[in-house]
This record gives sequence, C-alpha cells and structure tokens, in this order.
Amino acid sequence: MSVRRLAEDQFQPASFAFNAENTVFEAATIAKYPEGRQQSAVIPLLMRAQEQDGWVTKATIEYVAQKLSMPYIRVLEVATFYTQFQLKPVGTRAHIQVCGTTPCMLRGSDELIKVCQHKIHHDPFHTNAEGTLSWEEVECQGACVNAPMVIIFKDAYEDLTPERLEQIIDEFEAGKGADVPVGPQNGRHLSAPEGGALTLLDDIKPVRTNLDPKPAPAAEGASVPPADAGHPKDTAPETDKSLKTPVTAPKAAAKNAKEAEKGESTTTSTKPAAKRGSKAEGAPAAEGAVAGEDKPKRTRKAKPEGEA
Repeated sequence: MSVRRLAEDQFQPASFAFNAENTVFEAATIAKYPEGRQQSAVIPLLMRAQEQDGWVTKATIEYVAQKLSMPYIRVLEVATFYTQFQLKPVGTRAHIQVCGTTPCMLRGSDELIKVCQHKIHHDPFHTNAEGTLSWEEVECQGACVNAPMVIIFKDAYEDLTPERLEQIIDEFEAGKGADVPVGPQNGRHLSAPEGGALTLLDDIKPVRTNLDPKPAPAAEGASVPPADAGHPKDTAPETDKSLKTPVTAPKAAAKNAKEAEKGESTTTSTKPAAKRGSKAEGAPAAEGAVAGEDKPKRTRKAKPEGEA
C-alpha cells in the first residue's frame, strides 16, 4: 500500500486563488448545497483547482478549507485518499495515465509503459527535463474492449500501438495536443468491430412504433368502447388451466377424487330414513303376513251394554 503525501516544500507555491472563471464556478457550486452542508463542495472545488494549476497544492487545500469552514486536516484527508488528485507537479502539456489492468496488459500496455519511460522519465510522477510531460500507471479506465489505452487529462486514446503513442507524445510535446483525435486510433467507430459491423446489417421495421399513423377520431356522439390496454391477454400454453403438468396433475387428481367422495356422501345422506319400527329392507316377512300390507293396528275392545 502506497502512502500519498504532499509534494516537498520547495515545490509548493506560496498561495492559491481561483481565476475569474473559476471564481464564478466556486460560488455556484457552494450555492448548490443547503446552509450547513457546504462542505459537500470539497471534491468539486479541489478538482477545479487541479484543472487550473495541474495539481493540488498545500495552498489549495488551505484555501478550500477556509472557504468551506472545514478543518485543514479534513480537506487533506480527501485530497490524499482519492488518487484522482495529483499531489505533485505533473507535466504542463500532458500527464499520461497508462491503464495496466489485465485486459490492457494482455493487449500490450507494458510496451506503452516502456514508451513513456523512454520519452518522458524512467519513473512515474516525474516530469521530463522541460517539465512539460509526465506519466503514471493506473487501474482500469473502462475501455477494455479498446485496449490498450491511455488517458491524457480528460480524453481517452484507445487501440494504441507503441508507435502511435510515440506520435501522440510528440504532438503534445510540440503543443499540438488539441489536434490529436480522441478515442480509437485504428479507425474503428467507438467499440464497434474493427473493419465495421458484421451483424444486424439489414434494416428491420418494427411491428409497432410510435410513428404509426393515429386512428381517425370517432364521430361526434358515437360511443367509444373502453380500451383493453389495462387487461393484457396471456395466450401462453402455461396459463391454460385445462392443461395438467406433472406438477399439477397429482394435485388435480386428488382434488377430483375428494370432490367425487364428497358428492357420494351427500347423495347417501339425502335418502329418506326408514320409518321407525318398519322391517328392514330385504328381511323375511312374518308368518301369515301378506306382502305389502302393514301390521294391523291394535283397537280397544267394546264394552258390553250397561257398563259404565
């Protein structure tokens, strides 16, 4: 783990101040945050100061701390934590950040580093003799498909070869860096395949687009049926309840058997109950009884005349 420290005192300027354009940016940035939350502007202000002077000085940290009413140590912690902030002088015309992560390494970033060591300085974060160029190795910069690549200030230069990087360095050294085209250096368009697209070459007209002509408005007074847009129709076979899948078939069979059993019990319970005292169905009739006749009712004997 490397320790990030500020540059030595002999490189530190005596003071710092924003120029007129950045002073307007400073006021507008601080005004974005509510009262008591102005410290949230610390990173934007440090970044704008670095864009103005090329690196973050001790005087810059003191200036930002005073503007945002922050302790000096808090701003120093931010500046030393984020590697996007340069804490030592870099090249005034170009500071080259070479991506050394696996995709770029496999595509030749080591050769790009050798070019920087040869044309600028053997060690990173050291300027050339004129102080116009410097370099460093960084982590992934998000253009792996166009590896290898470098970033100079805010612009990315991709699909590089050692020879092409030498040309770019020479142009920045000559003060012509603005004329160097950014992006892929081998003629490809953005991240498209080299030589042009190989698939999806035919124009396909979509079935429905928002460019289709709108239907004619209904006549005045005519009833318009309600739209069915909120009720999508799902015709997928999986949603058909009549289909039985291996998962639902056992459950459906058990449910049908249960319903059948319930129906039989209901039918049995609805039969009229036999009258109490009647013979059971299928039992033999009593001796002398006529089939289909009921048992004779018992009657009271008549009393002789004269009896009370």
